[in-house]
Amino acid sequence: MAGTITIKLVFSGGLELLFGNEQNQSVLIPSFVPSDNSTHSSSSSSSSATSSHNDIPSTGETKAADLEYLIYHLRDHLLKERPELFMENGTIRPGILVLINNTDWELEGEGSYQLCNNDEIVFISTLHGG
Repeated sequence: MAGTITIKLVFSGGLELLFGNEQNQSVLIPSFVPSDNSTHSSSSSSSSATSSHNDIPSTGETKAADLEYLIYHLRDHLLKERPELFMENGTIRPGILVLINNTDWELEGEGSYQLCNNDEIVFISTLHGG
């Protein structure tokens, strides 16, 4: 079942500065995404397609869109600068709170949370310089 889902995004605590100074955004992503979290679509499923976050070939396998994929999508398509302040070791950097529909993502399975149409994902930075 192919299709897309809309995800509402909120960035705050200074994190919005990395995303074009826009606190509220929305993104349209495929319902099914590459298992390796590659965010660059290709018109063919050629074995030479490479993942956007590593240099291994995409396997062509898919999974339901999850928060882990969304994190890579945000990094590759919406993040304007300094990806190291948003991601670390393939996940959200420590010091960034993530809420899924107003619930801490740790209670929802973190990156494995399967996204649903009109989910609201909030990213709040708790790291501040002084």
